[in-house]
Amino acid sequence: MNVLQQFEIIKNNTVEIIAEEELLKKLNYSVSTGKPLRVKLGLDPSAPDLHLGHAVVLHKLREFQELGHHVIIILGDFTGRIGDPTGRSEARRQLTDEEVLQNAATYREQVFKILDPVKTELVFNSEWLAKLNFADVIKLAACYNVARMLEREDFSKRYREQQPIGIHEFFYPLMQGYDSVFLRADVEFGATEQKFNLLMGRHLQREYGQAPQVCIMMPILVGLDGTQKMSKSLKNYIGITEEPSQMFGKAMSMSDRLMPEYYKLATDYTMGQVAEVEKSLADGSLHPRDAKLRLARRIVQLYHGKEAAEQAEAEFKNIFQQGNLPNDIPEIDISPIAEGSKVSLLKLLTFANMAASSSEARRLIQQGGVKVNDEKVDEIEAKISTAAGTVIQAGKRKFIKIK
Repeated sequence: MNVLQQFEIIKNNTVEIIAEEELLKKLNYSVSTGKPLRVKLGLDPSAPDLHLGHAVVLHKLREFQELGHHVIIILGDFTGRIGDPTGRSEARRQLTDEEVLQNAATYREQVFKILDPVKTELVFNSEWLAKLNFADVIKLAACYNVARMLEREDFSKRYREQQPIGIHEFFYPLMQGYDSVFLRADVEFGATEQKFNLLMGRHLQREYGQAPQVCIMMPILVGLDGTQKMSKSLKNYIGITEEPSQMFGKAMSMSDRLMPEYYKLATDYTMGQVAEVEKSLADGSLHPRDAKLRLARRIVQLYHGKEAAEQAEAEFKNIFQQGNLPNDIPEIDISPIAEGSKVSLLKLLTFANMAASSSEARRLIQQGGVKVNDEKVDEIEAKISTAAGTVIQAGKRKFIKIK
């Protein structure tokens, strides 16, 4: 594609590009020389799973790959030992080497659900950061000053409120910026909240005599609650490795108001296709329920394939529209927690991973979210039969059957 065609594809769904004229120049150089741009994204392995919020930028990187450019994914095993201070009111707990490597290994598996592994360079930033000596670190630190660092919203807020700021936290943006220097990045991606860190890369590249990278900020996907950004800790997320039926059900739970944003950011629909969906919803020719079914099917298909998406849709309709049980309920052996012919419902929910903790299991029961053989059970101390074939349902989408 020519420069303007590439630019329009890249610009779609971005929030800000610093600077557009520089991106056009870099694209022009790439087209004229046949040399692909080096496009960078850093992932700090502070949590082991990716969700649709992370996927927004990964899909944009996939577009770069399809335009012929070179994508570099940095797994921040070294920066992850500090943790990104962005948006934090206190210092992050420093991860152990074992935690970082475990999370990084999971990321490696998950990013290739979206990116082309043949066109992706995946590196750990300990490869260069761990080799810096103290003189190198002093040189790096001398490239920036404390007054500028305290202009960051999170640092300035903590400073005003007399909350402690560790010296090591100042090194996070410096190290992330040095990644761009070492890799000679042409473009770096991040969410809008990462703007300070991305601009640090531009600043340090100039300090080290390199052409500054272009910074592209992507929108933050709102979670299923419709108010806060998608986050596993807020339980408002759809994980890209979740089971098809789980993904489908979660997508169907979102409000109608969120659908256009998810069509734009969580699918591979073109701008024209999204505009057509919005137009059809507005003029009433497309029912919101049908639009949501289409959206849920497309999300599942992206990560699990067409057949899995169709099966997830059929199962959803079977359970929620026709009131039937799922066709394939997993069976579980509860003998380790059984008390004769009975078992504590509270213990069973956590044992079967239907609730993340005892407190969550209690809330589910108290709120009427648990059924045994299609009968609601709202007593926390309830003990149920261990008879084979007993079906337990937690919430709308989790089912197990006792072996």
